[in-house]
Amino acid sequence: MSKLSPSEDIKTKSEGLRGSIKESLLDQHSGSVRPQDEFLVKFHGMYVQDDRDRRTERAEKKLDKLYSFMIRLRIPGGAITADQWKSIHEISEQYGTGTIKITTRQTVQLHGIFKHQLKPTLTAFNTAKLDSIAACGDVNRNVVCSSNPQLSPLFEEIHQYADKISTHLLPKTQAYYEIWVEGEKIYEKAAEIDPLYEDRYLPRKFKIAIAIPPSNDVDVFANDIGLIAIIENGVFKGFNVAVGGGLATTHGNLNTYARLGSLIGFVSGEDNILKTVYEILTVQRDFGNREDRKFSRLKYTVDKMTVEGFKAELEKRIGFDFEEVKPYKFTERSDRFGWEADHQNNWFYTFFIEHGVITPDQKILFHDLAQQYENTSFIFTCNQNLILGPFNESEKTTVSTKIEDYTKKYHSSPLRKNSMACVALPSCPLALAEAQRYLPEMITKLEPLLQKYHLGDEEIVTRMTGCPNGCGRPYVAEIGMVGTGPGQYNLMLGGDRYGERLNKLYKEKLNEAQILTEIDDLLGQYVGNKLVSETFGDFCNRTVLN
Repeated sequence: MSKLSPSEDIKTKSEGLRGSIKESLLDQHSGSVRPQDEFLVKFHGMYVQDDRDRRTERAEKKLDKLYSFMIRLRIPGGAITADQWKSIHEISEQYGTGTIKITTRQTVQLHGIFKHQLKPTLTAFNTAKLDSIAACGDVNRNVVCSSNPQLSPLFEEIHQYADKISTHLLPKTQAYYEIWVEGEKIYEKAAEIDPLYEDRYLPRKFKIAIAIPPSNDVDVFANDIGLIAIIENGVFKGFNVAVGGGLATTHGNLNTYARLGSLIGFVSGEDNILKTVYEILTVQRDFGNREDRKFSRLKYTVDKMTVEGFKAELEKRIGFDFEEVKPYKFTERSDRFGWEADHQNNWFYTFFIEHGVITPDQKILFHDLAQQYENTSFIFTCNQNLILGPFNESEKTTVSTKIEDYTKKYHSSPLRKNSMACVALPSCPLALAEAQRYLPEMITKLEPLLQKYHLGDEEIVTRMTGCPNGCGRPYVAEIGMVGTGPGQYNLMLGGDRYGERLNKLYKEKLNEAQILTEIDDLLGQYVGNKLVSETFGDFCNRTVLN
């Protein structure tokens, strides 16, 4: 038998993810926690980070790294109340950097929280009925769902599955409340027996997405489990199920790869849907790679077992056979910016939040709206934007006046609105290059190229990450830039407009000038040789990549 990875030993010896976290919090010699606890706190929804911009300065002064923590909330489906938004606002003002970051998994995270602030921060979130349980770590993470209420009259019925699935797959351990939340009742440890995760949890992180056609705003095939809602004659019938999606690769390791999920069938009925999702996790728990974490995602398990072999094992566990995949079609992936009404004539407004970073003036505006409209929902999207609503006709008029200055200031091109970047430097320890801080500047330099070829209205999906891990989903973009070193990116081309095809490596290790030259040339070719209604990604896939 191969030797298990060190993380497996940490999990099984952690006593329900407790480890020595309590003791680490009392340590005064470091702003971090003990090495094994750095791994375990991920299961509690946080990462240990340090300011990489200040490493050299602090090293010269013989100071430890400037450690802090990022806390990511668990918000299934991305929807919270106005009161909860006010709580997030107030907590962000008291702890961390003050910035609220909308993530690509439809939740929010706060950065720069110091170790002594962790307990009061998480206690405050708990008071607001928010938590960060299983937002990170080797468990099922935040379940995402198509976020636009205008997609279907059945939006709410389908959207509720995000919370149902998230709750169904939560770890049983009460360690989170025991460690972080003051005054919570602690259950007997005997009640923590966990049939799903046992004492070893999953081999690696696990992600689930629910798409409501015609929108693939969640990039459903990039997830370990993709659920595609099927509606027939105005009735929700169930989900097409895809397994084995995942985008992370390892720089220099050609055996790692991005993969889109494989459709294995259709399932209906709430009990059967929850059973199916649950047992997909048990197959991954029992068959996933626990020796090398680079190959521990479900995509490698599916390819090792084969799709048909995985499906057969799953059907044995769920006790029924899948139905054939039902027809569906995606025709959009972007968010629907501005005002739109749902089937009941309730109005919603979608704000563009560049790369999910809520600016100080946006923060003031949203706090004001939350105070004035207490029945308003705040819905985070997988494209890192924010939807507010519902509003009636009268409220819409008032809100429109309030946001008039905002709409003028934040008017953005289709290219910018369809761009996405991961956090990268200075806080991500894995980043090899800039992303969130740099892509806005790169978009500013790309926009004139589109204008040059009269393509200013093109919604070309453009994404950048600081490393190959793919947190900004660059491998399903029409233009993907993946950081390989300071100021260097692999240029990926040929993804389709709606997230159903991976792109391919076009050229390696390009700097900014080289990327702009290549895109300029490609746009010229596109204008001169594209087919009728052909998107830029489809053109690149048909021509320069073949």
